[in-house]
Amino acid sequence: MRKLIAAIMVAGAALVAGPALAADFPDYPPIIEIPDVDYGVQGSFYLRGSAAGNALWSKEAFAYECAGCGGPSVVTAFPFLAMGYGYSVGAGFGYETGTGLRVDATLDYVDNNGLKVTKGAIYAPRDGDYTARLRSTLALANVYYDFSFGGSGYGAAGGAFGYVGAGAGVAFNRFDITSPATSPSPAQSGNNTSLAAAGMIGAGYDFGAVVADVGYRGVYIAQISNGAAGTDAVWSDNNWLHEVRGTLRYRFN
Repeated sequence: MRKLIAAIMVAGAALVAGPALAADFPDYPPIIEIPDVDYGVQGSFYLRGSAAGNALWSKEAFAYECAGCGGPSVVTAFPFLAMGYGYSVGAGFGYETGTGLRVDATLDYVDNNGLKVTKGAIYAPRDGDYTARLRSTLALANVYYDFSFGGSGYGAAGGAFGYVGAGAGVAFNRFDITSPATSPSPAQSGNNTSLAAAGMIGAGYDFGAVVADVGYRGVYIAQISNGAAGTDAVWSDNNWLHEVRGTLRYRFN
């Protein structure tokens, strides 16, 4: 009888102490939490393509003229009476740092037609309307800063963003001049190379691998000329090409 009572007491003690002892042992298998690896900000290379409509503005054109042909030809300024209108298409290659800064090199073909000057009757028989067509290849190196509209600080995080940018390079120009049919000495057409610069502002949307944006680009071309020497030269300084441009970028890494 005493043995039976002792066995019952031992079993009861085991029932009471068992859960307490089990609580002291870790779960099996143990759960180990591994923190995320911080790789830092990641950049990416991209290709880009763009298309734009443009308007070309310049204050005046210069040419050697002899008013009434009563003396030697002198440099004379002729105000432009009409802007030129046209388009441009371009492509480029660039890199974005992932911090909002990005850089690229672009090559654009520009076609613009309609700049017009008028020579008055004092310049007869060369009086009348002269129109110009500009075809230019722009090679620019550009830098931009993208800033997010969603509060993440820059556009690379995805979603809507805005940007500002600037570029510098060269313009390879072809200047075609159409003279009045009655002119005995039509103005020559020709080529020149000039300093060029650009300023950009716009907005877009980052879809991930593809980024689309639309914005304004103002292109400064220091000089457009027919490249002729002496009294055959015709040129225009401080020219501005105003563009509304759409761009698609594709990230490939």
